[in-house]
Amino acid sequence: MASAASSPAQPKGATGVLVLADGTVIWGKGFGATGEAVGEVCFNTAMTGYQEVMTDPSYDSQIVTFTFPHIGNVGANEEDVESRGLGAVGCVVRQEVTPHSNFRAQQEFVQWCVAHGKIGLSGVDTRALTRRIRLNGAPNAVIAHQPGGKFNLKALLAKAQEWSGLEGLDLAPRVTRDDREDWRGGHWQLGFGYSEGKAERPHVVAMDFGAKDNIFRNLVRAGAKVTVVPAQTSLEDILTLQPDGVFLSNGPGDPAATGEYAVPVIKELLERDVPIFGICLGHQMLALAAGAKTAKMHQGHRGANHPVQRVGAGWGESEGLVEITSMNHGFAVDADTLPEHVEQTHVSLFDGSNCGISIKGKKAFGVQYHPEASPGPQDSFYLFEKFVGMLG
Repeated sequence: MASAASSPAQPKGATGVLVLADGTVIWGKGFGATGEAVGEVCFNTAMTGYQEVMTDPSYDSQIVTFTFPHIGNVGANEEDVESRGLGAVGCVVRQEVTPHSNFRAQQEFVQWCVAHGKIGLSGVDTRALTRRIRLNGAPNAVIAHQPGGKFNLKALLAKAQEWSGLEGLDLAPRVTRDDREDWRGGHWQLGFGYSEGKAERPHVVAMDFGAKDNIFRNLVRAGAKVTVVPAQTSLEDILTLQPDGVFLSNGPGDPAATGEYAVPVIKELLERDVPIFGICLGHQMLALAAGAKTAKMHQGHRGANHPVQRVGAGWGESEGLVEITSMNHGFAVDADTLPEHVEQTHVSLFDGSNCGISIKGKKAFGVQYHPEASPGPQDSFYLFEKFVGMLG
């Protein structure tokens, strides 16, 4: 119905619109929740898992452009959510969402979006929009849906231009849980659902900066007892729980901003030789605590097909092995700033960016990608086993 070129004239039947901060107007057919939402427009190349993507808290304040055209074809269900209704504020798709065709579906994707406050826009040339993001970077924008098709484009443009963007933005307080939680849910199996965690030791305290639930399930599967705590939990409260290790979760926003309160806690944990494992935002803040720096990426890495290579002599015979990984990040650790006591363990084969670190002399490591998403499908589960195994 529309292309990624500026289109001020509203096409007949257009009930949704994406207004970029540079003034570009992209028309389409709206679906899901009505209203408007501001965020950064990114793209995701995964062919499956749209429900997991839309409920990943790391996508908070983002509008996801799906490059795969058939979004909504397997419907939605209660087992595939990654958080309590958090995640992306909206999505942009090529094809109009059709009725589902999957035995696990409990609801149509359109109705699920309504129930979870997600705004959708279909009929968009997502290939052109993706190319625009690759060339110019991820833009700020407003996505809007009104069944009557009436929009105040001037007001939507002003809202897109006034939004600060993700750089310098701490979003963890928006998506973290309010209270401590003893996590019990384990691995999922078709026909059986989620198992129950039974381990009492080793005990992992997981700091929730916007975590995906499947991370906790994999820690349980690897043999740990997991206690999840809010992002701003103090060092004293963490130590009171007597952890054998601390996990640093993924999450949205700028790691340097969230690190204002999280990095001092991580530094203290490192000084006390507490074992640490970080994923995505947690990986970035572990690097900050070790003395490295992070930077905003041009377009980010988002998808389920990202090749990552193990580097460094510490891998032995598996050095050079390639994992197919799932990624969702718009910031990255600057490998050129890694101190001598921090070893780079993984790199992206797409652009050579840092995807993993290990701190020498400490039981502390992190990866930029999401091993719990299992696109390999089991390429990266060893990371959970490695962490739980070092806890004794």
